[in-house]
Amino acid sequence: MFDYMTLRLIWWALLGVLLVGFAIFDGFDIGVAMLHPFVARNDLQRRVTLNTIGPVWEGNQVWFILGGGAAFAAWPPLYAVSFSGFYLAMLLVLIGLILRPVAITFRDKRPESGWRETWDWFFFISGLVPALIFGVAFGNLLQGVPFHFDQALRATYDGGLLGLLNPFALLCGLVSVVMLAMQGAAWLSVKSEGEVAVRSRRYGALAAILLILLISAAGAWTMLGVEGYRIVGVIDHAGPSNPLTKSVTREAGAWLDNYRVYPWMITAPVAAYLGAFLAALGFAFSAKKFALLASSLSVAGVGAMAGFSMFPFLLPSSSHPSQGLTVWDASSSKATLSLMLLAVIVFLPIVLAYTSWVYYVLRGAVSEAAIRRGDDYYY
Repeated sequence: MFDYMTLRLIWWALLGVLLVGFAIFDGFDIGVAMLHPFVARNDLQRRVTLNTIGPVWEGNQVWFILGGGAAFAAWPPLYAVSFSGFYLAMLLVLIGLILRPVAITFRDKRPESGWRETWDWFFFISGLVPALIFGVAFGNLLQGVPFHFDQALRATYDGGLLGLLNPFALLCGLVSVVMLAMQGAAWLSVKSEGEVAVRSRRYGALAAILLILLISAAGAWTMLGVEGYRIVGVIDHAGPSNPLTKSVTREAGAWLDNYRVYPWMITAPVAAYLGAFLAALGFAFSAKKFALLASSLSVAGVGAMAGFSMFPFLLPSSSHPSQGLTVWDASSSKATLSLMLLAVIVFLPIVLAYTSWVYYVLRGAVSEAAIRRGDDYYY
């Protein structure tokens, strides 16, 4: 159907789409969890926030599973190095994701306020920890991760969890936290009413402004203080996957190369900034759906900005730069990518169709009055 080089580009784009889809859809679940103790001041209001995501949060995590599955099948070395090297970080993310349903379910098992408030804070942690770790992970990708291969292509990771928590990575973690808080506020402003919606718009506007400032700080740091990676010489775009056959240099500002070579990539930072600015306006003027669309645009822009900056690198190596993983030397075989693409062509439209149908059926805001009446609300 396509040549090997084109298939690699398609799967690089598909992996990005899946990760952006996760950031947008499960991102508002994570954002709602982080905002939950602050936008809702009593038990009834907290039941409102829980019910805004109650019917959809499990389905939204499908994007995360699809992203992991795509990495496993299309980019095996990337999956092997990242999931083994980031093992403890991934474990923290999984604990956070597991804690979410536990907190939601256990919260209403007893009526005491202390019991419920305890689980409300666990729910908050279930949003904060994954949001922070996801950002920290991308911050480390931009700096490179210490790993190398032996001649049999067996990977060895030379870092640890504390090494991931460096200043630049933590700044990227703050970008992620603020970005997903904005997305959660946008969702709450659409799906709630009354005081919860009002507070959500206030927090959302603040998060949008902070996001612009933090993106600017991270961008300036990337340009001036973070060494990017650049392939030296000619690389075979359709050759066999072997990360040991190229030469790579490190240089400050190298992550800006793609914006000079491919000017259309500037659409990513434009979307990140413009989306956040328009979201802030949407929150300020109570344009709820507009704010959600603008926030989602900003989330997509931030995710695309990281991917575009690093291209063709998937996972640079800080200890052995020439052994970093790229789009051209870390993929599965041409036959595997072709077969998987056929499956995507068949099943992705089905996933998008049923997702759209679910959100259409569940449209409308959650009200305190409806929860008091017990109108089919689970939490």
